[in-house]
Amino acid sequence: MMPQEEILGTIDGTTSMKCTPGWAYPLGVSDVENGINFSIFSQHASSVTLCLSIPDGLQSEKSDDGMVEIMLDPLKNRTGDMAYLCGEDLPRCGVLYGYRIDGPREWKKGHRFDSNNILLDPYAKLVESRRNFGDVTNKASKFLGTYDFSSPPFDWGAGYKHPNLPENNLFIYEMNVRSFTVDESSGLDPSIRGSYLGVIEKIPHLLELGVNAIELLPVFEFDEFEFQRRPNPRDHMVNTWGYSTINFFSPMGRYASDGGGPLAASYEFKQMVKALHAAGIEVILDVVFNHTNEADDQYPFTTSFRGIDNKVYYMVDGNGELLNFSGCGNTLNCNHPVVMELVLDSLRHWLNEYHVDGFRFDLASVLCRGVDGNPLSAPPIVKAIAKDAVLSRCKIIAEPWDCGGLYLVGRFPNWDRWAEWNGKYRDDIRQFIKGDQGMKGSLATRLAGSADLYKVNKRKPYHSVNFVIAHDGFTLYDLVSYNFKHNDANGEGGNDGSNDNLSWNCGCEGETTDVNIIALRSRQMKNFHLALMISQGTPMMLMGDEYGHTRYGNNNSYGHDNAINYFQWGQLEAKRSGLFRFFKEMAKFRQKHPILRHENFLDKKDVTWHEDRWDNHESNFLAFTLHDKNLGEDIYVAFNAHDYFVEATLPSAPVRKHWHRVVDTNLESPHDFVPEGVKGIEKRYNVAPYSSILLKAKH
Repeated sequence: MMPQEEILGTIDGTTSMKCTPGWAYPLGVSDVENGINFSIFSQHASSVTLCLSIPDGLQSEKSDDGMVEIMLDPLKNRTGDMAYLCGEDLPRCGVLYGYRIDGPREWKKGHRFDSNNILLDPYAKLVESRRNFGDVTNKASKFLGTYDFSSPPFDWGAGYKHPNLPENNLFIYEMNVRSFTVDESSGLDPSIRGSYLGVIEKIPHLLELGVNAIELLPVFEFDEFEFQRRPNPRDHMVNTWGYSTINFFSPMGRYASDGGGPLAASYEFKQMVKALHAAGIEVILDVVFNHTNEADDQYPFTTSFRGIDNKVYYMVDGNGELLNFSGCGNTLNCNHPVVMELVLDSLRHWLNEYHVDGFRFDLASVLCRGVDGNPLSAPPIVKAIAKDAVLSRCKIIAEPWDCGGLYLVGRFPNWDRWAEWNGKYRDDIRQFIKGDQGMKGSLATRLAGSADLYKVNKRKPYHSVNFVIAHDGFTLYDLVSYNFKHNDANGEGGNDGSNDNLSWNCGCEGETTDVNIIALRSRQMKNFHLALMISQGTPMMLMGDEYGHTRYGNNNSYGHDNAINYFQWGQLEAKRSGLFRFFKEMAKFRQKHPILRHENFLDKKDVTWHEDRWDNHESNFLAFTLHDKNLGEDIYVAFNAHDYFVEATLPSAPVRKHWHRVVDTNLESPHDFVPEGVKGIEKRYNVAPYSSILLKAKH
């Protein structure tokens, strides 16, 4: 159906533009038969003005912002809560656009309208802003929507296909696009350092390490200079992690190579996904649907949702004040029908347009709150994501807590689809390995897949995403090197970051030349990684832990665009034959042995626990055997978190087989991991203090 032919407005200048009423759907910008259609939602707006910056023509009178403005007629360009317009003769690319929206100035009713702001379309598929990350000459750059209907579709290739990895086979590598390759030590051309293309160049490293899925810290458009808008204790910081979304559809433009802008970012993101998929590596996006960049009411930064319809997009209390369950000043109102559809449309867009394989939802407990902020037992948005036909093929992972105290580890509403970051796994493994007493039973439960949390309905062990280290908190090296956080560089007087790190510095706070402490730290890092890689469930590690990256005790390094967060490729080379070798060999071992990644929870035929005193609070030694029903290649594992040797009595190996030592973390490389195994292991093994062993039954 064509829109009515009436001319709503003509812009006179070097060119004229005919405006017809247009269509309410789809939201955002669309290429239609007779022009470019613009559509936006606002339930409470009293006026909507479309603002355009048009290259090479259409030079009519412009506003102070240098944009052509067209006020939409409420009788001809609105239907219900939708405002729309079709502009004929508009270029099919290169146009920048936004909206001025006005409405009730009723703060206590939750409204924050201000027509002085030009607002970014929530459905903009591309966002134009400063072109280069950290460009201090362009801090005040605006964020405007743009589009491209002139370029040919991206060529995914005739033989292209998704890896479609079974969830029980995943090994996830959490990483940041920029920090991965921006350091000079990456050896890359400066034009592609810190970019999507930079990731492509380092795929060989990912393959050698043995990961088969990368979980990218936020790649939606964000403003790295958000801490520098006003004088404050954090105004020296640059947002490096990206947990401050401006738009949910557009890839981060400043991750394009050589300042290429939003079109290049979109194209190069697809190139990255295509190359990763060709290497058999899946792409999971860390998505932030719990809050946006627009901050709080004290220091707001209105770029989009707040000025379009604050009361719809954010949770507000009875006095119209923003609720804050995210710790960032606002909370996205995800279970409002309009916001829920926005979230679903965004996720579908990233699957259909960019071919990603899954999503990790930051502070996902926010998704379990109703419009009033109260917890829901069956939140509509969580169910809709689980049941959506388009999203049915992707992985969905919840961070099952928020900053309002809604801790849902093991209880996140899941419909047998949602996986979870298992925070209890992290805590229990850390406590046992560092020698806390009374943790033996908890360790066994976590190693076996956390059945206490996930053996419900049709949930599986792989719904537990096991991790010892993640982006927030200590790195693996810092976990064994610091008892306390050292966050002075963050500018908040040490008040930021968790105080409960369950860490142990092994006898000295921070850097040391003591060879005994250095050796102990090395053992502990290997102990943690061994535990992770032999646990049932989905293992996840952090970028840089494979060589022992340090942030010098900073456990909240979100605002440091420097070596604190940059992957140090030179350090990797220095550790290639040591810690890195151990990491990659453990990954190979896990992939070769299906008994380390059962699809179902273990039963008595799968595992034997060599323990008859579970109630011994002082015991920090645990041993068990995983049974291989097919080949008889059983695996024996023992962890000794005592400060003395423990002589372990070994069980009998299966018939016609003998125990071979594959791992002993007390030994130096290459003896700490011997892939083919070392013969001659008899009935006993003396397990060194703070060390672990892995034996395999072989002929």
